[in-house]
Amino acid sequence: MFDIVGRRFQFFLISGVVIIIGIISLLTFGLKTGIEFSSGSLLTVDFEQDVAQDELKVALADLGHDNVIIQRTGAGDYLIRTAELTPEGKAALETGLEARFGELTEPEFSSVSPMIATETVRTAVIAVAVAAVGILLYVTWAFRRMPRPFHYGTCAIIALVHDALVALGVFSILGGILNWQVNMMFITGILAVIGYSVNNTVVIFDRIRENLRLDISADFETVVNNSLVETLGRSVNTSLTTLIVVLALLFFVGATIQNLVIVLIIGIIAGTFSSICIAPTLLVVWDKKEWRRFISWLPFAWARASK
Repeated sequence: MFDIVGRRFQFFLISGVVIIIGIISLLTFGLKTGIEFSSGSLLTVDFEQDVAQDELKVALADLGHDNVIIQRTGAGDYLIRTAELTPEGKAALETGLEARFGELTEPEFSSVSPMIATETVRTAVIAVAVAAVGILLYVTWAFRRMPRPFHYGTCAIIALVHDALVALGVFSILGGILNWQVNMMFITGILAVIGYSVNNTVVIFDRIRENLRLDISADFETVVNNSLVETLGRSVNTSLTTLIVVLALLFFVGATIQNLVIVLIIGIIAGTFSSICIAPTLLVVWDKKEWRRFISWLPFAWARASK
């Protein structure tokens, strides 16, 4: 039988390394926010002739748009992020690009004012916070007949924070390398990941509850490990089938939902790991009162991660 729980500190080390790398990236690159969160205009242009990204950047600088973010889509279009454009400014920009590169088409244009961007940030933060509190209350209530039901809710929330930190870290790296931006699709993906991850976690917690009822005198660590082994196939198979569907969306739908799909891929992988290796094993740490051992182990994990 797999001893998953016995390797709990190894799993914590893996998560710690990934999260530390993400935090370093966040401190180095930060997050490139889309126009929904920081205001501005997003223009999609399609040139009839082939235009190199470096040439387009130089042309935009010549037109007075130095601080722009340019991304190329899978279809060959360019996404150009600028400061908020007036109708006249947009027309002048397109005229200047046509004079430089020839005829172009504009499949999409959107613009967000600073006031709307601020409101969007506030709404997104509230949505994520409400979801987290709701999950904590739901899991605590669902396991109310178990000893220390609050432990189950808290461990589920820690696993969700783990998944969110991994997603933020990966997007920070992608933003620094590929200029990917965090937009509303990203927030939608995070909320979807929260729901998906907590579903896996609750299934495992439920099996722990059933096995404890069958043998209430059994060692808690043994019960948790047996429950993980019994649900391992279900968790992995569900994640793999979901991942196949999400990959199909990535390959056949393309850039319009790129952020959503990438967050879902990251979330499925991180969520499967956290629901199996983090949330249940933290229950064991809590039950065995190993927090002092866990805290004393943290400097060792940081030292290993920094090498």
